[in-house]
Amino acid sequence: MSFLTEAATTSDKEPRTERGRKTLRRLLEAAAAEFGERGYHEAAITGITQRAGVALGTFYTYFESKEEVFRALVRDMSRATRVHVAEAVKDAPDRLAAERLGLEAFIAFVRQHRELYRIIEEAQFVAEDVYREHYRTFAEAYRRNLAGARARGEIADGPDSADEPRAWALIGMSVFLGMRYGLWNEDLAPGAVAEIAIGLVSEGLRKREP
Repeated sequence: MSFLTEAATTSDKEPRTERGRKTLRRLLEAAAAEFGERGYHEAAITGITQRAGVALGTFYTYFESKEEVFRALVRDMSRATRVHVAEAVKDAPDRLAAERLGLEAFIAFVRQHRELYRIIEEAQFVAEDVYREHYRTFAEAYRRNLAGARARGEIADGPDSADEPRAWALIGMSVFLGMRYGLWNEDLAPGAVAEIAIGLVSEGLRKREP
């Protein structure tokens, strides 16, 4: 599967032909490999063009600098992750099922695209606004979904102000579970991890009498 589901650029150089869109996609996929393996500071534009199999001048047809392609890449990776998870949960019967399916899909996605964490984490030092945008976009989508689920009676009720903290808590859980079971070690299947984690979300830690 191609990592980048949709070409993206932050400049006015967005291609208008299919050939141009394919070239841009190759550049972004090459940038994901270059930044993922070498990190932002060691990565080079020539490394990106070599991986993409294009001339150096072609790079500058689409991007003006290494930072610009990095920013475009972070946004595209963020979008690709959201699309992958949204596709996995679209037929979920309720919010808890969606949480389980979404977490399972996210961990599986990380295993396929191990460069995701390095690039997103480096963004906080290279392009902090894009780094925050990545998480805020996830959080806002989560907040809306939780508000809808609360209105439908699928999850515990509470004030409107509770939806955002709940969203950030669930994102935090996903980030660290993805790191542990997607990136560091694959000793549990994504579905098993998701089952345990969503059991905690739905039931809590409180001991219940038999």
